[in-house]
Amino acid sequence: MNATTWLTDIALILIVFRQLREGPLTPRSYLLPLGIVAFVGFSYLDTVPTGGNDLVLIGALVAVGAALGIAGGVFTRIRRVDAQVLIRAGAVSAVLWVVGMGARLGFQVWVDHGGAADVARFSMDHRITGSQAWVAALVLMALTEVVTRLATIYLRSRPLTRDQRSAAAPQTTLAAGRRA
Repeated sequence: MNATTWLTDIALILIVFRQLREGPLTPRSYLLPLGIVAFVGFSYLDTVPTGGNDLVLIGALVAVGAALGIAGGVFTRIRRVDAQVLIRAGAVSAVLWVVGMGARLGFQVWVDHGGAADVARFSMDHRITGSQAWVAALVLMALTEVVTRLATIYLRSRPLTRDQRSAAAPQTTLAAGRRA
């Protein structure tokens, strides 16, 4: 693992900690994690192997990422105060995030420090064609976890923003009526 890998993995782990304090749900809430996984995807995802059981491995890890992401989004507190939607990652959400991101980091460290032979043996036994299948599976798992968590938060926040817009609409109409 090089310094860039360490930094991006740690950044993904730490990103949930900024949400342990309640704060406004803004475009930055979405763009920062998406930017990090986009960088990781462009840096490490050269191809998605389809030979052997590569797609089974990729599908399984993507499903784990989706489950972690949806659960993390469900356990994120979302509320509206005045005109602002606020979010706060709860303990369960933070633990799920750290488990998902930390497991990938732990796997990479393990492979680099003695686990490569075990992974190679597992890959041979289960017809996984090589290291690129593992890279693709782990990167797509991270991407899926981030996207499904953000999508869940977005969908859960929609009623709050819709209420905010509908509450603001009559005021705008009333103000326009006074000018006429």
